[in-house]
Amino acid sequence: MGSSVEILSPVGSPDSLVAAIKGGCDAVYLAGKSFGARAFAGNFSDRQLEGAVNYAHDHGVNVYVTVNTLIKNSEMDEAVSFVRFLRDIGADAVILQDLGLLKNLRSIDIPKHASTQMQIHSLEGLRWCSENGLSRAILARELTLEELSRIVPESPIETEVFVQGALCYCMSGGCLMSSFIGGRSGNRGSCAQPCRKRYERDGEAGYFLSSADLYCIDRIEQLRDIGVHSLKIEGRMRSPAYTYLASKAYSMAEDGVSGPEYDETIELLRTVFNRGTCHGYLDGVESPVQSLYPDNRGFYIADVRIEDRTIVSPIEEPVGMKDGLSIFRGDTKVGGFKVMDLDPIHVPFKIEDGDYQVYRTYDPRIDVIKNRIGNTPKLNGETERTPVALRLDKQPIRHYKPELSFYVSTIKNLEAALPYAKRVYFDNLDRIDEAREVCGDRVECVTLLPRFDADDVFSETEHPVMVNNPGQYRMCRGAPRVYGSSVLNMFNSYFPLNLYQTTLSVELARNEVSNLISHHPGRAEVMAFGRTEVMYSRDPGMENCMLKDEKEMSFPVYRDRRGFTHVLNSVDLYLLESLEELGRSGVVSVGLDLRKRPASLVKAVGEMCVRPNEKLKAKLFEMCGGTITRGLYQRGV
Repeated sequence: MGSSVEILSPVGSPDSLVAAIKGGCDAVYLAGKSFGARAFAGNFSDRQLEGAVNYAHDHGVNVYVTVNTLIKNSEMDEAVSFVRFLRDIGADAVILQDLGLLKNLRSIDIPKHASTQMQIHSLEGLRWCSENGLSRAILARELTLEELSRIVPESPIETEVFVQGALCYCMSGGCLMSSFIGGRSGNRGSCAQPCRKRYERDGEAGYFLSSADLYCIDRIEQLRDIGVHSLKIEGRMRSPAYTYLASKAYSMAEDGVSGPEYDETIELLRTVFNRGTCHGYLDGVESPVQSLYPDNRGFYIADVRIEDRTIVSPIEEPVGMKDGLSIFRGDTKVGGFKVMDLDPIHVPFKIEDGDYQVYRTYDPRIDVIKNRIGNTPKLNGETERTPVALRLDKQPIRHYKPELSFYVSTIKNLEAALPYAKRVYFDNLDRIDEAREVCGDRVECVTLLPRFDADDVFSETEHPVMVNNPGQYRMCRGAPRVYGSSVLNMFNSYFPLNLYQTTLSVELARNEVSNLISHHPGRAEVMAFGRTEVMYSRDPGMENCMLKDEKEMSFPVYRDRRGFTHVLNSVDLYLLESLEELGRSGVVSVGLDLRKRPASLVKAVGEMCVRPNEKLKAKLFEMCGGTITRGLYQRGV
C-alpha cells in the first residue's frame, strides 16, 4: 500500500460542508457567489466563506475555492480582488480555468490548482502548469488508468482525478452546446445540461449523450499506487446526505475499512443518487453512456410483474418498510410510493397489469444520516475585500481587411480554398505533407493538432502549427509560428500565451471582442463561418449520424480516425457580412470552418468574402440549409 490519497468532497452549501466533514473527507471544494462553475448551487457569501474556512480548519480539513469560469475584461478586477480575499481568509488553494486570471495572480501567495476545464491531460501540460505557478492539476476525465500510469509518476506537480459523480459527455472546457443552444455557458458556470436531453438518432430515441455517473471506489488502490494525490467526488448540486455518504464511503475505502457499516454506506450512497454507474474511461476507452434515462432513479431493485395493484414476481433485493419505491415503464415514471406492507407489496394507486421496473429512491436510514449530520453552525467572518484596479493599456487603433483562414481536412477542399485563402488550418495529419506541397509558397499551411493527446505524440516544431491546450503550446514552442485555436478559450486581454495569433473564444459578444482587442497587442482571429464544434468526446459508442433534439434541430456527428466524436452545431455561424466591422475592431483574420463540407461550399464562402453580392448570398444560404446564426457574437453569454 502506497501513501494515502486525499479524499476531496463537493460542498455546494453550508449544510453540505458539515456533511462532508462529518463523512470523513480530507478536503472540500466550494465556491463564492460568483466565478464558480456551479452557479446554481447555493454557494457561499464572503462572510460564510471565511466561516467555512475556519470551521474546516478546526476539523483538520483543507478548503479549495473554485474561481474556475472564464473571466471577461469587465470582471477581472473583481476576480483578482476575490482571490486576494481568499488568501486573506486562509483558503488552502484556488481552482482556476482562465489563463488571463492566472497571469494576474502571480503576485498573490496562494496555491493555485488547474481546473479540469483547463484541459490538462498530458505530461507536457503538467510541466506547463509547474512552470506557470500551478501546484496541482485536476486531470481530464478522459484519461485511462494506463495513460495515467505513464503521466502521473513523472508529474512535477500534484495530480487530482475525478472518481465519483456526474461525468460530462464532452471534454471539459471544450463544451459549447449549452451556450449555443440556450445561451447558458458551461464555461461560465451556467450549463443547461443539453447532454441530459433526449435525442433521436436513425429513427431511435434515447439519451445518447448522457453518461452514467462515475463510481470508482474499487479503483482507489490503483490510483494511489501510481501516485495520484487527490481523489475528487463531484456533486455540489446534490444533497447533504449524498455528500456525507460519498465522503464516508471513499474515506472508509481509502482507510481499508470493510464490513457491514461500509456495505450499508455503499448501499445508501447508491440509493440517494443514482443514474447508473461506470468507471468512466479508467478501464479503457469504453462508452460511458447510459442512454435509457438521464435522471436520478435511485437504486435499481428489479424488473417486476404487477397484477391487481400487487407486485407478484419475486424480488431478490431486500425491501424494507417505509422504503420509497418508484415504478417505471421504460423511460416513463408511472408513480412512486412508500412501502407500507411486505409479502406482497401493494401499489397504493391505480396501475395497469403488466411488466415494470422498480427503483428504491428513499431509505428510512437516510433520515438517521440527516440527524447524524446535525445542525449547521453559523458561518461568519469579518474580513473585507480589498478593491483592485488593474491597468490595461489601450492599444493603437488598428483597422484591417481581415485575412481569410480556412479550416479544411481534405486536399480537394484545400484546393478549393487556395484562390481565397491567406492560410489553411489542415486537420488531417495523415496527408499534411501533401497539403504543404499543394499550398507551396502561395498559402500558409498550418498543422492543426488533435484536441486530445495524452502521450504528447503530436508535436510540430518545423512548420506552422495550431495548438489547443497549454501542453501543446509548451511542446510546440520551437515552431516558426504557433497559432492558438478557439479551444484555448481566450476570453480577456490578459491572455498570457506568446502566440503568433490567437482565435478568440466563440462565446464572446461583439462589444467584448472589440474591447478585448483594443487592449491586447497580439494578433486576433474571430470565427466567422461554419458549423461550430459544440462537443468533443472520447465516447467510442457514437457513430456518424444526425442527432435530432426536441425542437427538431439536427446536429451532425462524426467520428474521426482516432475514434473521437465531434458534435457540430445544427446551423452555420455566419458573420461574413460583418467582415468590415470585424476589421474595424482590430480583427486581423477570420476563421472559416469548412471541414466535412463540399468543395462547392468552400468556393462559395471564399467568393462571398472576396466579391459579396445578393445572388451569391442567396445561393450560400440555400447551401447552408436556409438557416444561419450570428451565434454568440450577437448575444454573448
